[in-house]
Amino acid sequence: MNLPETIRVLALGDLVGRPGRRILRERLKSLRAERALDFVIVNVENATNGAGTRPKEADEILAAGVDCMTNGDHIVDHPEINEYLEREPRLLRPVNYPLPGRGAHVYEARPGLKIGVLSVCGHVFMKAPQNTQPAFVALEPNLLRLRAATPILFVDVHAEATSEKVAMGWHLDGRVSGVFGTHTHVQTSDAQVLPRGTGYITDLGMTGPHLGVIGRDKDMVLKRFMTGEQRFLKVAKEWVRMNGAIFTVATATGRCRGVELFSEQLNAGPDPEDP
Repeated sequence: MNLPETIRVLALGDLVGRPGRRILRERLKSLRAERALDFVIVNVENATNGAGTRPKEADEILAAGVDCMTNGDHIVDHPEINEYLEREPRLLRPVNYPLPGRGAHVYEARPGLKIGVLSVCGHVFMKAPQNTQPAFVALEPNLLRLRAATPILFVDVHAEATSEKVAMGWHLDGRVSGVFGTHTHVQTSDAQVLPRGTGYITDLGMTGPHLGVIGRDKDMVLKRFMTGEQRFLKVAKEWVRMNGAIFTVATATGRCRGVELFSEQLNAGPDPEDP
């Protein structure tokens, strides 16, 4: 079977709430054609009202054209997602979290073209469920399993500390096609190919409303900082963008040929479904 020499994989940073889902729904399918994308990965840990993911929102994201959904520490926010994790391989939970479902999986992007994805949560400055395995330990047996099926592998490192993400990049250099960080919602400028052929970026950024504070209503966040008042922070609404990176990967070897920053703005009026 003839496969292309290279493929292009888009990884998008944390999707936040209704605005994040909207830009996927309205732009992703056309972007796949415009940017010649073979596979799309999105971190969805903030998809439902900015915290966690419910089955309803997960189905909406898949219908928008996403191939794989990775996750993070907010995976535990909606217990009803556990049954969905069991039956839907396109939604991954962190591989080191003791939850139902899977943290790593191999997908068939097209006949004969397999792509492995692994989702893992860091530990530094992060809250985690009991019995969580160390990230660097938990991913090893899963990487071996994925590499037995395909040389094209991607790892989402959902972590707070820059040092932990950078360390994971060096740890995996030459063993996977791409390592990308999520969780901080701010796109970093260090997209690069590491010496042994792994594409890397410390944080993809955010898919959602940027007229706020990492996706939340800016006035509510400022009030919390100034007064210490603890209350639920609403998702912001405006300046909706998707941020991430595009990895160009050799299909035969899985080595990354290049990484480019990606950003797309939704040029549209208010969401008609927004209350």
